[in-house]
Amino acid sequence: MTTDATGGDLTSPDHLLMELMLTPEGRRDPHRIYRQLRERAPRHKSDFGPLWILTRYEDCRTILRDNRFGKADPDPDASPNPVFGAPRRRRTDVRLTKSLLNLNPPDHTRLRGLVSRGFTPKRVDALRPAVGAMCDAVLDELAAAGEADVLDALAFPLPVRVIGELVGVPPADRDRFRPLVRTAAAALEPGTGDDVVDAALEAMDEMTDYFRSHIALRRSEPADDLTSVLIAAQEDEDRLTEDEMIATLILIFAAGFETTTNLIGNGLVTLLRHPDELARLRSDRSLLPAAVEEILRFESPVQLDARTALEDADLDGIAMPAGTMAITLLGAANRDPDVFDDPETFRIVPREPHVMSFASGIHYCLGASLARLEGQEVFGRLLDRFEHIELLDDEPAWRNSLVLRGLDHLNVRVS
Repeated sequence: MTTDATGGDLTSPDHLLMELMLTPEGRRDPHRIYRQLRERAPRHKSDFGPLWILTRYEDCRTILRDNRFGKADPDPDASPNPVFGAPRRRRTDVRLTKSLLNLNPPDHTRLRGLVSRGFTPKRVDALRPAVGAMCDAVLDELAAAGEADVLDALAFPLPVRVIGELVGVPPADRDRFRPLVRTAAAALEPGTGDDVVDAALEAMDEMTDYFRSHIALRRSEPADDLTSVLIAAQEDEDRLTEDEMIATLILIFAAGFETTTNLIGNGLVTLLRHPDELARLRSDRSLLPAAVEEILRFESPVQLDARTALEDADLDGIAMPAGTMAITLLGAANRDPDVFDDPETFRIVPREPHVMSFASGIHYCLGASLARLEGQEVFGRLLDRFEHIELLDDEPAWRNSLVLRGLDHLNVRVS
């Protein structure tokens, strides 16, 4: 047993959990810790509170699909713990309480049913030519530069153009959202204090003001975009309130480029580090769908999700009283050796079952099909355009975040 200066076990599940959640080293390489947790305690009841950590695919899937588990506000009177920090004071902010991320049925069912009108397979598939054209335009700029940070040159501008077109945000307004979304997303990370939450809410204030004005514009000037779809839904009998519309637009716009930015960055660095698989993809573009799925599995843009027992429940006989939180480590589930063959190896092959990167159950990501479409278009056109893509960073830096896993920078040379 390895111990620290106080005699604590450095390999205990709770210590591994703290390293994963709170240290730059753990966030930079979570897969090492996932493996240790799966081996030592695949279902771990933490001493930090009524908290279970789950690493197996089937356990994560079961919890995410069980309607006895849902979204719940943290207890403002709970004692602080070293993983999740001081308990956050209860928020009544409508952008949080009205967001699909934080709703349970029946409110979630009603709101998702209305919002999903903007993400029908027909509407998403109709975006493919426009996504391809936007991708080509971004790659023109990358070709002219020759060397660039892919995150700045491709991984951010393309998704923000796509989601901007979908939502109806004009091109001139899109760049302002990158720092706002990053600031808001920081509040999702474990161990954040009130200063981070306050900064996130200030960023959301600015996004709220923007979308309130945008909704007013679309009321007078409807267009073929999601905002106009939501306004039309508001006018039906089962209507959206304006607060629900604003919360929904913030969520869709933010999630629509933050996670896809990470998909592109994580995917390109993974392909460049596996030249044999990259060569296979170059020679056989029919592998593109499988390549995107393998990228999502191997370096998921979203690494964890959480549910709370809304009533006394159990997981295969393990009692989970009401109020128990279950952390599903999606990144660990995606490399579960009981489910995926040779899971620590990146191989572009069709795999079953579906990856957990978009969660599961009623909160399965609405934009999953759009993210997959963008990934296929980006990597296909990138390889069509450039015969050589050279990684200029020996060790590209990962962002100091866990929930949303992505790179800080990815410098490449293309020709």
